[in-house]
Amino acid sequence: MSNSHEHDVVVVGAGTAGCYAAAAVAQEGLDVAVVERKTAEEAGHIACGDALKGADAFPEAIPKPQIEDSFTNTGVDHGRFEIPQEDTVLEIPVPGELAVIDRDEYGRLIIDGAEAAGAEFHYDTVVQDVTQDDDGTVTGLRATRDGDVVTYDADVVVDGAGSLSLLQDKTDFSGTHFDTNVSYSQFCSAYREIVEVPEPVEWDDALVFKPTERAAGYLWYFPRTETTINAGLGFQMTEEPMKLVDDLRRDLQRRPEFEGATVTDKLGAALPTRRPYDSAVADGFIAAGDSAGHVNPTTGGGIAGAAYAGTYAGEQAVKAISEGDVSEDALWRYNERVMDHFGARYAGLDVYNVLSTAVDVDDLMGLLASLPGEKLAEALYSGTTSFGPILLAKTVKNSFGYWGQILNFYKTKNLADDLMQQYARYPGRPEALDVWQSERDRVMDDIYEVTGAEPKY
Repeated sequence: MSNSHEHDVVVVGAGTAGCYAAAAVAQEGLDVAVVERKTAEEAGHIACGDALKGADAFPEAIPKPQIEDSFTNTGVDHGRFEIPQEDTVLEIPVPGELAVIDRDEYGRLIIDGAEAAGAEFHYDTVVQDVTQDDDGTVTGLRATRDGDVVTYDADVVVDGAGSLSLLQDKTDFSGTHFDTNVSYSQFCSAYREIVEVPEPVEWDDALVFKPTERAAGYLWYFPRTETTINAGLGFQMTEEPMKLVDDLRRDLQRRPEFEGATVTDKLGAALPTRRPYDSAVADGFIAAGDSAGHVNPTTGGGIAGAAYAGTYAGEQAVKAISEGDVSEDALWRYNERVMDHFGARYAGLDVYNVLSTAVDVDDLMGLLASLPGEKLAEALYSGTTSFGPILLAKTVKNSFGYWGQILNFYKTKNLADDLMQQYARYPGRPEALDVWQSERDRVMDDIYEVTGAEPKY
């Protein structure tokens, strides 16, 4: 393989966003390469919660039938919240199709799908720098492979390199609207193990969540099969660091269903727990997936969002190249499609992440334990503001002592709806972004005031 490459599009990262972007580009007959730092054997092996919401819908860039063999448990239909402080379990139905997947197999299948569409994959290639012309347009990459310098020239670079992407550290975004209001405190550190248990678990139809002993995070247990469990935990980087491996081990040892279990895989990662980037495009450059905050900030789930973001990125790159204009203006429609599809909803969910940083964990768990699961699900997923009085009316007896928190939760939900309405007005051109941001930030100021949280952005 030569040390200098020219492509229409270069994608960095062989994760979900990267593979779907590459497939979308290749399907239109353009020349696309995926640059991946891992070996061909290790590519696709990513630390992930392995739970997939929205399993019923995937973009056609890599059709769903090509990845379904990785869906190992499609019988999950609710969340199971274990609340030890209150000695209770809260079950919350989750709308839409859920699945727990074999993330390693899924990773291989999406690479196969992108290759089948015509994308090239360059493994063992570590990006070192981004190249830009005198006007600031991104023109390619500098990388190393086996100790040698490798260069890539491209009309568009797609950043699918994941959380806290190196590409964004290396790119000069001055003169663009690309979101640089990003800090480590908007991310969480996560660790997960794949655990084989000797007997089938009773909760193989649920995603199990449990707060950690400290306020920093939560544990999760996702049944990949009846006896293969994805066990993990994470903590917000604003908190004191947790000893992730030790804390997970301690909880596993307390659970009788894990007696005699064996660990078959372990891996860690950083995940965005923030709103989507206000803009994820610059001249010649598009960010998608984790590298643009395209993750549900309350759960860390992002597979379906990354698949669509990658597809939209690839499609917009193709359109821009075909029209001979890869400027920020020409790529802007990508931002609009992301916000319209899932970005506004994720920004609304970020409000609850903000709230959680200002609420005592025992108070929060006590409040959750007092609420009916179906009503809480309605509150979180219906997008209406009517649930506050419903909760008050339905739970007066159980929630005595938590009325103040319920009222606060109600006010927060109303503000989350206000925020989503503002995202529905996301501008159709870069020049209007500043005015839109000012209006959005006014809503955020109200959110900080009501929740008592420190400003996140």
